[in-house]
Amino acid sequence: MPAITFYKHEPIPMEMHKVKIVQQLHLLPTAQRLEKMQQAGFNTFQLHNGDIFLDMLTDSGVNAMSDRQQAAMLQADDAYAGSETFFRMQAKLQELFGIENCLPAHQGRACENILATRFVKPGNCVIMNYHFTTAKAHITRLGGRVEELVKKEGLVSHSDLPFKGNIDLDALESCILKETPSNVPFVRLEAGTNLIGGQPISYANMKAATAICRKYKILTVLDASLLQDNLYFIKTREEGMQDRSVREITRMIADLFDIIYFSARKFGFARGGAILVRDKKLFHSMEDLIPMFEGFLTYGGMSVKEMEAMTVGFEESMDMDVISQGPQFIDYCVKRLDEYGVPVITPGGGLGAHIDVKEFLPHVPQSEYSAGALSCALYICGGIRGMERGTLSEEREPDGTERIASMELLRLAFPRRVFTLSQTEYVIDRVKWLFDHRQLVGGLEFVHEPATLRFFTGVLKPIGDWPEKLAAAYRADFGDEQ
Repeated sequence: MPAITFYKHEPIPMEMHKVKIVQQLHLLPTAQRLEKMQQAGFNTFQLHNGDIFLDMLTDSGVNAMSDRQQAAMLQADDAYAGSETFFRMQAKLQELFGIENCLPAHQGRACENILATRFVKPGNCVIMNYHFTTAKAHITRLGGRVEELVKKEGLVSHSDLPFKGNIDLDALESCILKETPSNVPFVRLEAGTNLIGGQPISYANMKAATAICRKYKILTVLDASLLQDNLYFIKTREEGMQDRSVREITRMIADLFDIIYFSARKFGFARGGAILVRDKKLFHSMEDLIPMFEGFLTYGGMSVKEMEAMTVGFEESMDMDVISQGPQFIDYCVKRLDEYGVPVITPGGGLGAHIDVKEFLPHVPQSEYSAGALSCALYICGGIRGMERGTLSEEREPDGTERIASMELLRLAFPRRVFTLSQTEYVIDRVKWLFDHRQLVGGLEFVHEPATLRFFTGVLKPIGDWPEKLAAAYRADFGDEQ
């Protein structure tokens, strides 16, 4: 078989034909990929980037910047306090969201730490459409708990529903009454839902949910990390939104919420984050936490160069041509895999293509971390690094029993403006092969299990010798195609 050489574009400017920088990628022989996975403790987070052919672990901090973002980094004002870079970023966020008060933080999970520290007390219940790993971890470490109220159809993997991230409005009101409003520090809505396939939430649902919260005087919080994708889906899928601009929809959403936070490793195509607080008094009650945990109030633990790039990225996120690229690539991949019969989450959402592992590997129980096993199998069979989003990403119950995830997914993230269509075709081909040989894939068990966020640093091992058998079958069909 001829040698395979791909070049990952990093970064690609908005003018897609003007390639600035490329990085050569290397496909290791199958035997070496098996060895690298063994060394990584069957945890794709522990692989070295140099050993990966196509990195689809995440879209966080690995989206390609535009030429305008790169240029903006040269004008950064590198002052500890009072940086003009911060004020430019603050002004752009106020322009887009209509909120003046801005607390900078180094990324989304830092924002979650600030919010949890400020609002969550032992016994509190934070209501969400669906949780994100770090958001939940910060709440539970402070003695709070999370109630997920996504509508039931949002957990159905194969459907044509356009907004599977919507919160159940009746359940929301019932939960508030059951808990009592005083025990609900805030309601957090995620646009869109990371752990159930990047599925969006509609504007109408956000409007109705926040109205219920106002009725009971409960703070509303929007996680806008995946807002770019959600804006695209609202404009293209929601009735009455097609004639509104992306900028107009952004402001309509922002006007619904008391607090908005985001990771700029996703929203803005850079590396950073921020919390926007509508009420001035509430803002002042939180601002002392930034110097304590992050940095001074005009840099928040971020590089000012990244802040300049973020500011340009926010503006670029108002351009439909920019925010459509990711969802269109994802939709193409999802439809191709679905046509082949591979169980995927439909319709295609944001962030990446998501494989339904409960259907892909019905013979591997979730308690054996089937999505984690499939992510390892895909690396062995093609050098592709995906990310488990299932039981391995959960934390154990207080009594030590395993918490089985509602959905068991393998995420193939599409960093924006990075991969080509030919690389996507390679991914589809290798997933097809793995689906045809799925009976060869077995489960995993822990060797070292951290108490919190175990999917990042945990060490696992296969149950049986299935990785060796899988590698042998792959090598028999493809040889060593490096």
